[in-house]
Amino acid sequence: MIKLNNTPSANRVHIAIYGKTNAGKSSLLNAIIGQEVSLVSHVEGTTTDPVNKPMELIPLGPVVFIDTAGLGDTGELGELRVKRSLKVLQRTDFAIYVMDINDIDIEKYNESIRNFKKHNIPYMTVINKIDTVSNEKINELKKRFKDAMFVSAAKEENILKLKDELIKRIKQEEEEETIIGDLLPYNSKIIMVVPIDSEAPKGRIILPQVQLIRDSLDHGIKSYVVRDTELASALKDIKDVDLVVTDSQAFKRVSEIVPKSIKLTGFSTLFARYKGDLKTLVEGVEKTKELNENSKILISESCTHNCSYEDIGRVKIPRLLNKHTGLNLNYTFKGGHDFPDDLEEYDLVIHCGSCMLNKKTMQTRIDMCVEKGVKITNYGVILAYLNGILDRSLEIFNIKLNKN
Repeated sequence: MIKLNNTPSANRVHIAIYGKTNAGKSSLLNAIIGQEVSLVSHVEGTTTDPVNKPMELIPLGPVVFIDTAGLGDTGELGELRVKRSLKVLQRTDFAIYVMDINDIDIEKYNESIRNFKKHNIPYMTVINKIDTVSNEKINELKKRFKDAMFVSAAKEENILKLKDELIKRIKQEEEEETIIGDLLPYNSKIIMVVPIDSEAPKGRIILPQVQLIRDSLDHGIKSYVVRDTELASALKDIKDVDLVVTDSQAFKRVSEIVPKSIKLTGFSTLFARYKGDLKTLVEGVEKTKELNENSKILISESCTHNCSYEDIGRVKIPRLLNKHTGLNLNYTFKGGHDFPDDLEEYDLVIHCGSCMLNKKTMQTRIDMCVEKGVKITNYGVILAYLNGILDRSLEIFNIKLNKN
């Protein structure tokens, strides 16, 4: 049995706690979780970097709480802390804004709410330290902040009510999403093609493959997992296959094996739709027609790992793209949460399948590119395009590449 504590971060709801320095954010997180995971002090600026705490929020399920550094922190180091806190907005599914009842800073509060709305983040307001003021003061503020929760993190007063309300509001925002369950009917058959190379850890298959297997089980879709070397014989053994899903790097040879009568796509393409905006990523690949010798390409991976001669992002895609364009293009590589703000420098962003990112992070990155007029695509889409099979890989989604 897989423990919820082992649930990948990308599959958890990310709940970030914001507020001014010394508002009691860390104390609130400790009270919600029931253990001291964040350092608490009366000294301003105690929390220097965002602190992540995975936990199970019953009955919601696995979540990640993020305790951010205080907004309004001053000085060079303080500004850096605030910048890192605001960067967390890119991966926040739900925000909690905490105010000290003795320090109701409306200007800072309204600024934060504008940031939440800008990033389409649902939020709740929590007014802390109610144990330090009179009931008259509390009742006065309840009239001004009608939807706020009033708590004392230090005394753990109203913390259970806060947790119940938090779960209720997050559930209201959630929609049931599926990787493949809305594409194929019950009792369909899919074959997953999993090449085993030097980057595949011994005894394990990678997260997108595990998630697709689970999604298939949830929707009554029969799935079969084979290596590319056994695909041809598997197609003879299994009749009436509805879809073949392959690792993107094997697109070309898998396409040659799978009959045209059977639909074919990639894990990365499925996740482009599941965690982002597939249509925008497909449109982004058109930028390859406009590249020249001065073009700059950003290749962004959601995880960091040791590279090998087979590395798909740092080796295979640049090699194929250079061959396709006949150019020696300029590449920059970024990993993890290191996604740059200066996107205007790049002509094209090529992103991985984002299996290690939550949907909010990936959608924010796409939105950032769209806002700055920079085209973005992903590994699966561009590999299918460079191998001449993008139209075929998009057939299951009823999306077509613009031929103009």
